[in-house]
Amino acid sequence: MPGRRDDPVRGDVRSGRSGPHHEAGPANPPILRPRRCPRHPVLVIPSIDLQDGRSRVVYWPGASTGVGAPTDRPEVIADRFSGLGARMVHLVDFDGARSGTPANLEAVGRVASRVASPIQLAGGLEGPDNIRLAFAAGATRVVLAMGVVDQPQVLRECVAVAGDWLAVGLDPRPERFSAFGWRRDRVPTLPELVGELADAGVARFVLTHGGTAPDLDLLGSIVRLVNADVLVAGGVADLAGIRRLRDAGVHGVILGEVLLSGAIDFPAALEAAA
Repeated sequence: MPGRRDDPVRGDVRSGRSGPHHEAGPANPPILRPRRCPRHPVLVIPSIDLQDGRSRVVYWPGASTGVGAPTDRPEVIADRFSGLGARMVHLVDFDGARSGTPANLEAVGRVASRVASPIQLAGGLEGPDNIRLAFAAGATRVVLAMGVVDQPQVLRECVAVAGDWLAVGLDPRPERFSAFGWRRDRVPTLPELVGELADAGVARFVLTHGGTAPDLDLLGSIVRLVNADVLVAGGVADLAGIRRLRDAGVHGVILGEVLLSGAIDFPAALEAAA
C-alpha cells in the first residue's frame, strides 16, 4: 500500500483529526478566518477523468502545433504534470460516479505508483467502505458527491474514516443548487450548508461550476466563513480566471480539459496562481 503523502501546503496533520485509515473524533466547530494572504500561492490541480481505465480526454497540449505525442494513459498524464510542478492530482472516476461504487481503482493504483504527490479521487465514494477501497488503491484525498449532505449518518461514517482528507463536492450554481433533490423542509443557502458541513467535520470543499464563471463575491464569503480548504473546479478558461480565484482566496483550482488540451499552459497557470 502506498505511504501517505503529506498535504502539499499545510503539512501532514492540520487540526488533530486523523488521516486515512484512522478513526477520527468529532470535529471542532468552524472558526472565522481572514482572507488568504496573497503571498500563499493557489494550488493548480490537474484533473483527469477516468473511464474504462483510461483518460476520457486525450492529453496533447501540443495538438495545435503538432508537437509531442498524445496519450490517454492516466499514469503518464499525471507523471507529466508532476514533472512540471503539480503538487496534487485530481482523478474523477467517471464510471464510479454513475454506478455508485469505485470502478477505476486499478487506474488509481497506476497513477499512485508513478507520482509522489497527493491524489484526490472523486466518483462513487459515498460510504466508508468505498473510501477505504480508494485509500487502499493509493488515493490520499476523497471527494463525496453532493447527495451526502442529506445523509448525516453516512457523512459521519465517512468523516470518521477520512478525517481532514475528506471533501464534499457542491454545485453552487443557483439553478443547480435550488433544483437539487433536498430532503429537508427548507433549501439552505450555500454559506449555511458549508457551515453545517464544517460543523460536521468536513475540512475541504470542491465547488464545481461546469462552464459557468464562478461568483467571486460568493466564493470570498465562503472562504471567510469557515476554517476549511475551498477548491474550485470548472469555470476557468484563461489565466485571468486563475488570478481572479487567487485574489478571492481559494485554496486551489482544479483544471481538466483546458490543461490537457493545452488551452491553458500549466507552467503559466502556476505563475498566475502565485
